[in-house]
Amino acid sequence: MELMFALVIGALAGSGVYLVLRARTFPVVVGLTMLSYGVNLFLFSSGRLATGAQPIIGSTEQYSDPLPQALVLTAIVIGFAMTAFVVILALRSRADTGDDHVDGPQDRPEVSTTKESEGGQ
Repeated sequence: MELMFALVIGALAGSGVYLVLRARTFPVVVGLTMLSYGVNLFLFSSGRLATGAQPIIGSTEQYSDPLPQALVLTAIVIGFAMTAFVVILALRSRADTGDDHVDGPQDRPEVSTTKESEGGQ
C-alpha cells in the first residue's frame, strides 16, 4: 500500500514538474494542478496511512493525526483559488499579447511564399 501510494505521489509530482516546464499556458496550469495533487497526497500520507483509525487520541490504541487532514483541506481551497487566478492571468495574457506562450510572444521568422523570396520578379 505504501509503495503504491509513494509511486502515485512520485508520478503526480514528476508529471506536474514536466508540464510546468512547457512553453504553453494550458500545460502549465494542468502541471500546477497535478503538482498540488501530489503535495496534497504527501501531506495526507504524513498523518499515517491507517484504515479504520480514529482521529481522536486516547479513544483507541491506533489513531490518525488530524492535523494533516486539516492541512490538506486548506491546501485544496488555496489550490483552487490559485488555479482560478492562473487561468484568469493566462486569459489576460492571451488577450494582451495574442499568444499563449509563457515567456510572451516569440519572435518567429516569417515565411514568405511570394516570388520575391524565390528570386523571381
